[in-house]
Amino acid sequence: MLWLLIGALASLVVALTAGILKGLSGASLVEAVLYGGSAFATCLLLYLAVLTAARRL
Repeated sequence: MLWLLIGALASLVVALTAGILKGLSGASLVEAVLYGGSAFATCLLLYLAVLTAARRL
């Protein structure tokens, strides 16, 4: 369970960074939030895939 929390927090950091950078590039608030949400989902799914693969080894 701790590994899932670590992955979610790491994904949150990636999402915040992506959203802030998108906002600084001149995008609207809605675009920045959607970009950050997409980054969060992608990062978390990638983390879960790697975690699942590592558990099978």
